[in-house]
Amino acid sequence: MRGRGALEKGLGVAQDGERMSSTVNDASKGALLVLFLVTMIDMIGFGIIIPFLTYLVKDLADAQGVVQIGLWVGLLMTSYSVAQFLFSPFWGALSDRIGRRPVLMVGLVGNTVFFTAFGFSNTLLFALAMRFLAGVFNGNIAVARAYIGDVSTPKQLATRMGLIGAAFGLGFTIGPFIGGEFSSPAERWDVFVGTVFDTYPYLLPCVIASVLSAGSLVLAYFKLPESVLVKEDDGSVPRRSWRSHMGGMAKNSVAMLRTSSIGAMIWVSMLFIFGFTVMHAVFILYTEMSVDLGGLGFSEQDNGRVFAMIGLLGILTQGALIGPLTRKFGTRRLIPISILVTGTGLTLLPYTQASMAWLQLLVVCSCIAVGNGLFQPSSSTYLTRIAREEGYDLGVVMGAQESLGAFARILGPLSGGFVWELTSGGSYPWDYHTAFHLCGLLMIVSAVLTLRLPPLSMVGEGVEAPNSAEKS
Repeated sequence: MRGRGALEKGLGVAQDGERMSSTVNDASKGALLVLFLVTMIDMIGFGIIIPFLTYLVKDLADAQGVVQIGLWVGLLMTSYSVAQFLFSPFWGALSDRIGRRPVLMVGLVGNTVFFTAFGFSNTLLFALAMRFLAGVFNGNIAVARAYIGDVSTPKQLATRMGLIGAAFGLGFTIGPFIGGEFSSPAERWDVFVGTVFDTYPYLLPCVIASVLSAGSLVLAYFKLPESVLVKEDDGSVPRRSWRSHMGGMAKNSVAMLRTSSIGAMIWVSMLFIFGFTVMHAVFILYTEMSVDLGGLGFSEQDNGRVFAMIGLLGILTQGALIGPLTRKFGTRRLIPISILVTGTGLTLLPYTQASMAWLQLLVVCSCIAVGNGLFQPSSSTYLTRIAREEGYDLGVVMGAQESLGAFARILGPLSGGFVWELTSGGSYPWDYHTAFHLCGLLMIVSAVLTLRLPPLSMVGEGVEAPNSAEKS
């Protein structure tokens, strides 16, 4: 089998566990629901702080006499992704050794604790630590994808990965909505005056996120079966130190990047995420900019509606369109198409005119949402199937993908903010358009790299025959 030799040379195959059987086990609706919720809560945790983070930093900075507000906002935004980058390979490899179920449940426990703890932040260092720890336990999203790969047939993969992608869209819609609507509740609702929510004005949205995580934990306990058989540890295999274990995970990630097919797909995904998250940093900076300066003059409420629109379109795409489009065109061909559609939307964003803002944003955001909605499940499906075909371990492959994707999510917002600061006051094309042009450029490079992706076997792809496609 292709890749077997490299696999045996140290790509991190877990010898302690094996798939439950040579045939793929089907998953119950309850198990799929748990995986959906785990993924959704991951994105809620990422997006919930976006509306109130600057205000939280200002409050804590004023109390501590700190003046580097922008620096602390950047640190808090990136600490979550830094933690995911460091710990995704660890959770993926651990799930191969002890099973997917316990790792997913530990992640939900961590979410429940550290989401609420962040709301109690009374110093900047405490807020940074809680945000980092929340990212550590949210590094297990790779395990959810590996679970899907364990229990799905090739024909089921695209649709089920689409459900996970829909959870991403829903979580990123719900997260900023909760963060904005439930911040400073004592200023709007008398029932919260004089309570702990008055003392800690950003606690309520964090508590809501924790409650959602706790509910998923209960559901996982009763409804989530194990997807891999785990052999008992008889002590014959020595336990590695933390440094050795993390070093091994880093080596596995680098080794995955060096493989021809899996490495190419991870590079494609990294560049896509990089370009997409540049937009996260500059989108609201643009929409809040005054109309006289070329912006849209949007309020926080307006921006929330835009996020909701993008999220809902993404849910529609991943929940309803990904299956038929995969059967029509195939996973491999959908990847470059989705990248170019997303890049078109990102590039056109700053050309929106205030007089027709909502109509034009509907078109542009549809490109972004549909493109991203097609890319996420298609890339995960491709990576899962090529890992199977070449004999690599799913946990290690998905762990490397999520870790390096988190690294791209670190670089994206930092790069976007840096480019915005350098160019936003200049003249076209080196002005506020530049950051969005950077998004488009990164998408073009990502699409070009898809030329290196080998085709998948036709088994389970469900692509229509050429004559059939032509007739339709």
